[in-house]
Amino acid sequence: MGDRFASIRIAAVQAAPAFLDREGSIDKACALIEEAGRHGADIVGFPENFVPGHPVWFYYHAATSTAAQRFNLELFKNAVEVPSGEIDRVAQAAMRAGVNVVLGMTERRPNTTGTLYNTQLFLGRDGTVRGHHRKLVPTVGERLVHCPGEADRQGAAIFDVGPVSGLICGENSNPLAIAALSCAYPYVHVASWPNHFIPDWCGMQETSLLASRNVAYMNKCYVISACGTNSPEMLEALPRDDADRAFLADPRTSGGSAIVDPLGTVVAGPIDGDREEILYVDTDPDLMLRGRMVHDFVGHYNRPDIFSLEVTTTARPIVRFRAPDEPDVALAPPATRLGGTGAPAIGAEPATLAGGSAGVLAAASET
Repeated sequence: MGDRFASIRIAAVQAAPAFLDREGSIDKACALIEEAGRHGADIVGFPENFVPGHPVWFYYHAATSTAAQRFNLELFKNAVEVPSGEIDRVAQAAMRAGVNVVLGMTERRPNTTGTLYNTQLFLGRDGTVRGHHRKLVPTVGERLVHCPGEADRQGAAIFDVGPVSGLICGENSNPLAIAALSCAYPYVHVASWPNHFIPDWCGMQETSLLASRNVAYMNKCYVISACGTNSPEMLEALPRDDADRAFLADPRTSGGSAIVDPLGTVVAGPIDGDREEILYVDTDPDLMLRGRMVHDFVGHYNRPDIFSLEVTTTARPIVRFRAPDEPDVALAPPATRLGGTGAPAIGAEPATLAGGSAGVLAAASET
């Protein structure tokens, strides 16, 4: 008989947030999770910064302008802390729907008033946080509001269906980041993308699909490529002139969500940016196995005597308080643990299940 590798149903969300409205965006995320559950999804992936929206205003407004600073404040006030009641709500939706979730969001460092991150949060359908990735290098305008992610927020999350990796926007073009995730042998990778790219740049639909196909073929896994769209509120709030309005209203400049199989074939989508939709695909695990029998870039199809990659997974805090004859105490965000001794699977720090004051941060089992 041999081993059996189960097929799973994966889902890619294409949707716009309730722009700079945390509660409204959480409401919409929960509704989309429950819709995916009704369609039998095992994993659903969301766009970049779905809660409460991506800082695209820097494409249209100078960083020091009154308009940009107003948007910045709204982003901070509507960012999400982990743990929090908002994360509890998403976790409860995942449990009700029976779906594993990879949610893109702007995260605020807990109990502080100064630092934001561009984050993918991995929530299991059992209501636990399974992974917590912060974008390592914010891109263009993101650098004005997002802090670089720490070294200890890397790796694949372990869900009940197997390892699932994720990268955010331009990270999906970083060959070293992709190589680091390969050693987890992910079954599925979630590539999260914003509402649109810079107007005078490559098209998001074409580029996101190119990068996602590359990740799928290199890692020999399924890729959920989840792209955002522009909401009516964004079309009203963002543009300065008619050229901006025309760009934002063009369905070819946003969206493009798709699902790609382990051989690099597009098996669902892409979707134009003029509609919101969830794509679904039932995976064929034999494609993953066949692909890795040909190319296993962290195994038989490489030369460690020639090529090697060292990945640092220890965060370095900015401030340490040290007293004589006492261990030093670091002022830094809580570190995540790396599960196991080989593949960099991320687990979260222990806390309580949904409904508790500490939020949903029950740890994934260490492997």
